[in-house]
Amino acid sequence: MGAVRKACGKDIDFVFLDAPHVLSPADIASSFNTPEELGAPSEAAEVDPALQPRGWWKADPERKQTIGIDASIALLRDVLKKDHYEGVFGFSQGASMAAMLAALLEHPHARPDFLVDGEAPHPPLKFCIAVAGFRPKGSDGDAVFATPYVTPTVHVLGRNDVIVVAERSKTLLDAQPTNASSGTTEKLNTFTREPDYVAYLAYILACLPQEEDRIRTIAGYLLKNNARSIIRASTEVLEFTKGAVLQAFNDPATMIRNAAGQDIVAFLGILEPKNWPECLSQLVQTLDSADIDQQEAAFNVLEKACEDFPRKLDVEMNGTWPLEFMIPKFLILSEHHSSKMRSHAIACLSYFVPIGSQALFTHIDAFIACLFKRASDDDPSVRRHVCQALVLLLASRPEKLMPEMANVAEYMLYSTKDKHENVALEASEFWLTFAEDPDLAPYLHPLLGKVAPVLLDCMVYGEDDLLWLEGDLEDANVPDKETDIKPRHYGGKSHGLEHAANGDDLSGKAARVGAYGEELESDDDESFDDDDDDFAEEMSTEWNLRKCAAAALDVLAVRFGADLLNVLLEPLKVKLWSEDWLQRESGILALGAMAEDAIEPHLPQLVPYLVNMLSDSKPLVRSITCWTLGRYASWCSQPISEEHRNQFFIPTLEGLLRMVLDNNKRVQEAGCSAFATLEEDAGPELTPYLEPVLRNLVFAFEKYQHKNMLILYDAVGTLADAVGSALQNPAFVEILMPPLLKRWAKLKDEDDDLVPLLECLASVTIAMGPAFLPYAGPIFERCANIVHQSLLQYQAYQQNPDMDEPDRSFLVVALDLLSGLTQGLGMTLESSIMRSNPNLLSLLVVCLKHPHAPVRQSAYALIGDMAMNCFPLLRPHMPAIMQELTVQLAPEPKVEFISACNNAAWSVGEVALRYGRDDAEFRQWVHPLISRLVPILLHPKAPRSLHENAAVSIGRIGLMHPTLIAPLLPDFAQAWCQALYEIRDNEEKDSAFRGLCTLVQTNPGGIAKSLLWFCNAIVRWNAPSPELNAMFQQLLTGFKQHDAAGWAAQVSTFPAAIQERLSQRYGV
Repeated sequence: MGAVRKACGKDIDFVFLDAPHVLSPADIASSFNTPEELGAPSEAAEVDPALQPRGWWKADPERKQTIGIDASIALLRDVLKKDHYEGVFGFSQGASMAAMLAALLEHPHARPDFLVDGEAPHPPLKFCIAVAGFRPKGSDGDAVFATPYVTPTVHVLGRNDVIVVAERSKTLLDAQPTNASSGTTEKLNTFTREPDYVAYLAYILACLPQEEDRIRTIAGYLLKNNARSIIRASTEVLEFTKGAVLQAFNDPATMIRNAAGQDIVAFLGILEPKNWPECLSQLVQTLDSADIDQQEAAFNVLEKACEDFPRKLDVEMNGTWPLEFMIPKFLILSEHHSSKMRSHAIACLSYFVPIGSQALFTHIDAFIACLFKRASDDDPSVRRHVCQALVLLLASRPEKLMPEMANVAEYMLYSTKDKHENVALEASEFWLTFAEDPDLAPYLHPLLGKVAPVLLDCMVYGEDDLLWLEGDLEDANVPDKETDIKPRHYGGKSHGLEHAANGDDLSGKAARVGAYGEELESDDDESFDDDDDDFAEEMSTEWNLRKCAAAALDVLAVRFGADLLNVLLEPLKVKLWSEDWLQRESGILALGAMAEDAIEPHLPQLVPYLVNMLSDSKPLVRSITCWTLGRYASWCSQPISEEHRNQFFIPTLEGLLRMVLDNNKRVQEAGCSAFATLEEDAGPELTPYLEPVLRNLVFAFEKYQHKNMLILYDAVGTLADAVGSALQNPAFVEILMPPLLKRWAKLKDEDDDLVPLLECLASVTIAMGPAFLPYAGPIFERCANIVHQSLLQYQAYQQNPDMDEPDRSFLVVALDLLSGLTQGLGMTLESSIMRSNPNLLSLLVVCLKHPHAPVRQSAYALIGDMAMNCFPLLRPHMPAIMQELTVQLAPEPKVEFISACNNAAWSVGEVALRYGRDDAEFRQWVHPLISRLVPILLHPKAPRSLHENAAVSIGRIGLMHPTLIAPLLPDFAQAWCQALYEIRDNEEKDSAFRGLCTLVQTNPGGIAKSLLWFCNAIVRWNAPSPELNAMFQQLLTGFKQHDAAGWAAQVSTFPAAIQERLSQRYGV
């Protein structure tokens, strides 16, 4: 049963019923085949009553009749009349009873003792699952199954079951018409080509009461699946279908009403409520029905509509605003005697909070009063929606909660500890929302002492979590299920510029500021550091209370730092040194969630503790320790001293490498991911340890199953990026290449796993450089073939849209590996490129026209890399390339086109440099390019990265063609300097600034209005090249000599830090 609960997830509540009859071993035997087969004694041994076996009936001595089903029927009747259930699940005798219950709810009069006031105690179930069931012998089973029942049922037969053999299980199948549903669906589907198909379905659903409910229900669900076709329907079909669905919604059969309800939601979303006002009116009127089932059905539809499309409901219809009536109605119904109605009411109201509905905010005080009144409701579903509404209010209208924040906070703290996890989860979302809003920090800070310990306690694994995780298994040899593999989306290679660290900011502030001290907005600005991406990735699986609490603690650590640590230091110590491994594990998770500067003074004690926890006997402790160490990898890998390296870096390195080869797959995954993080942070510091690192990773190729193999590729690629040319050592090449080539040979061109392998090899080729040459030929040929075949497949798809669209990932990653080969081998690839058939560069031009942006993105990256490393091969194709490249440059590209535009802008600059000074061929493209690059630079909404790449390319083109661009300098000088002053020093920035200086030399007056920004950009340099530094000196000295008094007056208005550096460095 545990496996079933795990597969169903936590959104499904299971209610377990004890059968009324205590069984002896003889009873158990007689219930199945024969007592002799089981060797059963006649008397039961004395055992704990809670552990005694129970049954839904016993068999008479002749095993021809059931005894005791009456008591079971009564038990089920009394349970069902108290609450609502979606379905039933049973094993063996319980499976038999489950099928009987499904049948009885459809035909309750077959058992008068099942009735409550002459009616069934509960609507028919939506489903039944019967595992190893069988049809009870005698009159009890015959009476119930006299009429076949239609509740959708899954029958599971055990072929190797010796207790309830398969033949006996099949007797339960006779209680249902077999294969009827699939046959009916197929028949109904034959009408799909009819123009009035939806009308046929609506007619079957609403107008054929003589047909089986099952057939009508199938028609209803098919109608929902084809709802979009209503847009193309004639007026007659539209009106008939709308009317039929509303008619079906009032059908006495629950199955029909449920199907019609789903149809209504689908049609309302497509047609919009303003175009079907009579439907909305009927739903609202039904809320006043005397029939509670009809009320609940209408509210269920309204809740789905409010959740799915609240803005479509907040509109004027026929001169009135329905929400002005609906909102007060919902407020009244929040007092309904039925908890389901109260829950629906609060849920519906809450969905209008995020959209700022005026109809709701007119009654906002009444809504908040309603929430306070329902806060202590007996029903957990109501309390969950109360918490959800308070979260939404905090995010949208926090000022409305502030007067009562003390009471709200106490309630949410109490609810965070609610025994119902759904309530506790919604409450913990409150603290996450609270922490994420910096404007609310003053209100949250006084609550830290109460909130933080509660969140810490919420991070302990629950029983259901452990059931899901199966964390104690040594499962390294167990193959992964395909469902365990998450889809990977490969976006292609992107070129960006690194920014200088905040410590180099002359303002002394972490924010990006201008020369006048004003704070500049940035589209890339984030409140939290890059580690949050890693945290989000770790937390990206099923969202639950533990993960929400950890995420909230993470944000609190960013917001309050040392103050949070002071609150949690003692509770954390208790958890970290607890004998209970679950408490230890939650403490280690909290350490990872709080990975901020405030905890750094404690790391000399914590890191050895964490390294020691890598030897814990519990895999879940080892895996979370890996993740937490990954969060502190940057501290561990700092080259502070030899002592720091020996005490922290090497033990962390060795410990994570051990986890990479752990016998538990979860630990392998966490260890490999954390080690990749350490690689990124350590960089060249890993070089002395490359041999043992490589041998561990190579061994993992033989040990890993499918899922972790994908992470291993990433770790190898990250290692290559980190150590660079150190990987060219022949010994290291000999260690690493055989397993990669083995995987390369094993995978077919259409194998999804080829994508991460190609991505890995792209980094390896760049790092190995010339050492990769012996392997380059076959790899180049295969990549070129993948590009060719991918383009052919896409061409076929364009000609026949009924085909499945081909996966572009293979094309993108093949282009990126070709970029890697180009960077690593340069002109040595000439023979391979010249031999390629079709010619690779001809294919590359086709890629520039591909409709998918990631393909163009990688193609432009390859152009830039070829320009840098083998321009003579590229030059003959430049006219065709420049025609496409110029078109790609747009000042405000769509979000999905930004990276392609970035790469195009960057590659232009690389090409310009390789053409050289005043080249006649490139000259023809200068004005078309500048006419697109300057608007990108000046556009206020263009992404920051695009500003930067455009500025670099303008500078580089200016370096090569100054006379053409210098007259335009006044138009873009200030924006140019603002775009690049924060960029980390490198060759790209150097060549761009040399271009700007050349433009200033050509047109000195062009910089006059932007002199402050020009000087600010100059003094931000840490180590300009000698050539660039000489240009700075020459220009600044020239300005001063040209007009000493004017220069002095202007410089006196500069910020003090700029004046000081100009004087120190350049004597001006």
